[in-house]
Amino acid sequence: MGILAIIIIFQPELRRALEQLGRGRFFSRSSAQEEEERGKMVESIVKATSYMAKRRIGALISFERETGMGDYIETGIPIKSKISSELLINIFVPNTPLHDGALIIQKESIAAAACYLPLSESARIPKELGTRHRAAVGISEVTDALTLIVSEETGGISITKNGELHREQSLDDLREHLTRELLIGGKSRQSSSSLWSFRGKRENG
Repeated sequence: MGILAIIIIFQPELRRALEQLGRGRFFSRSSAQEEEERGKMVESIVKATSYMAKRRIGALISFERETGMGDYIETGIPIKSKISSELLINIFVPNTPLHDGALIIQKESIAAAACYLPLSESARIPKELGTRHRAAVGISEVTDALTLIVSEETGGISITKNGELHREQSLDDLREHLTRELLIGGKSRQSSSSLWSFRGKRENG
């Protein structure tokens, strides 16, 4: 009797759930929404990077993936906010409280800013590159994080992953990498590992 009563009471909800399941939408709805949110996130990051690169505003943004980054998030200032290009720019404006250190993104949200990342001791990092690049390579050596760097000296855009530094990225390159690693990469991350290489091109400053 109890089961029958539940079916009668929740009949409308059960009917809608069965209709969605029959149309293949029961599980795809949340997946589609997540993909849309990540697409907006990518565009916000590209827009903010474009602004900062043109004005040589230094930035360090690390994206948590499979390996948890809780220990590094705890070293910074909690933000727990949705991502927007305006917020990203404001965080990295020079002489503001949060502009030093790394910003860490979990899923589609900013977890914390002004975070400390481990510095790499790799001899392959050109000597003209500073702390941001060493921190970006360092975190990629101990986690599977994807990290974006904007050079304060040149405005150059770089990305690190798996201990490797990919320099002199255009905005289209950046969008492609973020899309592959954050949107498509969730399904086939390993297939893109061979596309990453260390570029030894020099960057002035």
